[in-house]
Amino acid sequence: MWVRGIIGLLLCAVGALWIGQGVGSVHGSPMTGHSQYAVLGVVVAVIGLFLLLSAYRTYRRRRGDAE
Repeated sequence: MWVRGIIGLLLCAVGALWIGQGVGSVHGSPMTGHSQYAVLGVVVAVIGLFLLLSAYRTYRRRRGDAE
């Protein structure tokens, strides 16, 4: 559960960075200004959000069982 959440958080951060680089907001990389990286960033961020949601639902389910 925790591993899934941490990976989800990292994927969201990487996705946000790639979106920023793809649209040209973050400079200093060969990825800057190439729109395909913005699209890949959205895909990575959505996967990260899915993993975060999955970890949260598992946490809520286990917490409910303990009470």
